[in-house]
Amino acid sequence: MKSKTSKNPILKYLTTIIPAILWMLAFFVLPLFLIIVVSFCTRGDVGNVVYQFTLSNYTRLLNPLYIDIFANSIIIALYTTLLCLLFGYPFAFIIANSNKKLKPLFLLLVMLPFWTNSLVRTYAMIVLLRTEGIINTVLLHFGLINAPLHLMYNNTAVMIGMLYMMFPFMILPLYTSIEKLDKRILDAASDLGAGPVKRFLKITLPLTKGGILSGSLLVFVPTLGLFFITDLMGGSKVVLMSNLIKNQFLTARDWPFGSAISVILIIVMVAVIFYNSKFGGKKEKKEVL
Repeated sequence: MKSKTSKNPILKYLTTIIPAILWMLAFFVLPLFLIIVVSFCTRGDVGNVVYQFTLSNYTRLLNPLYIDIFANSIIIALYTTLLCLLFGYPFAFIIANSNKKLKPLFLLLVMLPFWTNSLVRTYAMIVLLRTEGIINTVLLHFGLINAPLHLMYNNTAVMIGMLYMMFPFMILPLYTSIEKLDKRILDAASDLGAGPVKRFLKITLPLTKGGILSGSLLVFVPTLGLFFITDLMGGSKVVLMSNLIKNQFLTARDWPFGSAISVILIIVMVAVIFYNSKFGGKKEKKEVL
């Protein structure tokens, strides 16, 4: 005897989707709604939230100090994305065109960092880059430098940490896109006299633009929120939007202002994702056609 659920497809569909809806409501929609509400509130004398409507939290962001922090955050995220793309594309290209027996090994090496906690990996980078670290010790030992290089507590250190952390997120979409590339098109272009550079610029690059856009999105958006790398590798000399939010919630106890910064950051992320999904795919289709 069949159950009522199997007889009614609508009920079966609802029983499948309701848990996902409840999960999204509880852990995404409700927290986001609370952040938006708190961003229009005021801070109490003891750090509590006073539910009194105000726009002062958003007008504070017009301060040149916060504008500079926001601009610096965007610049570092863009540079990190660009560096990941410049280093990641050749790496993904080599993996996609390597021997079938070596591909699993190369992919394992790409995935290997995910087996370790990101905080531990960041401390490992500090051991390498600090003044008494491995890099400076080796360079001084061989006489390549006269004094230790200042590799820590600056924008360069933050970008190195971001690059190391986000590199696999760029390689995997690129590898998938290059792997799906029809090699017969490249062979046909070669038969027609196109050289390696022309084949890459006219065929490989346009046909793998989907992987480039996906990888760039996977790097750029999370980079805006990685506060612990900025705290550990940038110190007090580098302040980005991510660790500014963290400081407002945990140190300054100014939850309304921290929420306002979070809302602005969410709007930027949503705008980037929307632009990529709305226009990126269309441009790719036009170029392929």
